[in-house]
Amino acid sequence: MEQFLFYIGLGLEHVLDLSAYDHILFLTALAIPFSFKDWKNVLLLATVFTVAHCFSLGLSSYGYVTPDVSLIEFLIPVTIFITALFNIYAAKNKQTLASVKLHVIATAFFGLVHGFGFSNYFKMLMAEEDNKFTPLLGFATGIEMSQILILILALALTFVVVNLCKVKQWLYAIIASVIVLAITIPMLLDTFPY
Repeated sequence: MEQFLFYIGLGLEHVLDLSAYDHILFLTALAIPFSFKDWKNVLLLATVFTVAHCFSLGLSSYGYVTPDVSLIEFLIPVTIFITALFNIYAAKNKQTLASVKLHVIATAFFGLVHGFGFSNYFKMLMAEEDNKFTPLLGFATGIEMSQILILILALALTFVVVNLCKVKQWLYAIIASVIVLAITIPMLLDTFPY
């Protein structure tokens, strides 16, 4: 149980680490077009992200895949950038995001990428572990808990801006996504692999 709790804590720290804010930025971008009434869709996306993230960690931990670190480090901000661009496109065209299928597919892919980004460190942690399943399960639990916290905060911000400040939802989605893009551009330039 102590090992399980250690890996829950590690999952929480992994997502909530402000010095590695890419995870928080991605989750914020993911939540921007949604409101509290869409909480089931947001929870689904968080869970899909967690499962994909831990799946890629598992593939790496068991030695099935060895990712190119520089490429993965570049693809992480690419996933954030694409998510923000999609938000702007959907908001400009005033499309409702009721169909969450595209979001689920993209989120699963992005979860794989983000998981590979953490895989080398996680692999080193688990080098001495005979049982890799319990740490992965604990880590996934910690990730899911922290992601739900971030998504609740992102939805609360949307509620304040849209309902209390009376900003149109589509306009908020565009402005918030442009801010995410502005934060992501330096990350893209810093991690460009070539």
